[in-house]
Amino acid sequence: MFENIQVFEKRYEELNQKLCDPTVLADPAVYAELMKEHKSITPIVEKYREYKHAEDAEAEALALLEESGLEKELRELAEQELEQAKKDIARTSDELKILLLPRDPNDEKNVIMEIRGGAGGEEAALFSAVLFRMYSMYAERHGWQTELLNVNETELGGYKEISFMISGDGAYSRLKYESGVHRVQRVPETETQGRVHTSTATVAVLPEVDDVEIEINPKDLQIDTFRSSGAGGQHINKTSSAIRITHLPTGMVVECQDERSQFKNKDKAMRVLRSRLYEIEQAKQDAKVAADRRSQVGTGDRSERIRTYNYPQGRLTDHRIGLTLYRLDDILNGDLDEVIDALVAADRAAKLEQSVESQG
Repeated sequence: MFENIQVFEKRYEELNQKLCDPTVLADPAVYAELMKEHKSITPIVEKYREYKHAEDAEAEALALLEESGLEKELRELAEQELEQAKKDIARTSDELKILLLPRDPNDEKNVIMEIRGGAGGEEAALFSAVLFRMYSMYAERHGWQTELLNVNETELGGYKEISFMISGDGAYSRLKYESGVHRVQRVPETETQGRVHTSTATVAVLPEVDDVEIEINPKDLQIDTFRSSGAGGQHINKTSSAIRITHLPTGMVVECQDERSQFKNKDKAMRVLRSRLYEIEQAKQDAKVAADRRSQVGTGDRSERIRTYNYPQGRLTDHRIGLTLYRLDDILNGDLDEVIDALVAADRAAKLEQSVESQG
């Protein structure tokens, strides 16, 4: 079943030799590229070697049991080793199948996230701020960097919309499952009767893309400048440094007013525009192979309700996989790994099932 892994083993040994070559060490760009490849295939090679070791242990135990006149204690020991070897073969085989699944080419990219208040007015905007804080703290736990791109703040400190970039190793691979509608159930501070209100916020997760991946014709852009302003007219910038870019073929509009420099705002707005256009192109491709994206954790559609945060019960429920946790405070403080690990596992299981069906 795993015959082709020998190709990975051969390449792994080649890379080990190249990474010790003085000429490679002297070229940082080449070294970084080879290290990236080495890092990607190391888990496969290590798991394959673990699988082969379990197969060898099984063969040794079977050979021992076939011997005549074996002492009782030695036979029992060989039977235990055989049973353990079979368990190890089954486990490592399953883990190898997962490692050999096609990887999402965007997994190692930085991520652009956009949060918008939905139903619920000011309460939805305040919930958007809670989500931004949650993702910022999650990024901090992983040693990732968070950079604001654009903020539209309300007078009470909520966000009608906020966009930001999270940069770090594997950021997209973890955060891509956050796309969709997030629902909150809680008693607003302005509520005098103590009634629980339901509000929503929409999260969009986009991989950061390079110029090479998505070409934009400058003639397709209308670029306007304006004066940035904060909530209630605060933080008004006296120069027209804020940027609004309109992509004429699609009508898509991106604004950025976080920086005081017009050049920096334009650069950030272009990064967001490229990522949004890339997402549209990906959606077109995905539609052609729709089954590939119909996994258990959902389609990533922004209109799909994915999660509920219930404050009175201290409960978080992810509706895609039926996961319920009663540790809402920890999660809102950035302790998201348990939720994301469950989503990753469900996604892999669904893809593995599809892979088996396609081979059958």
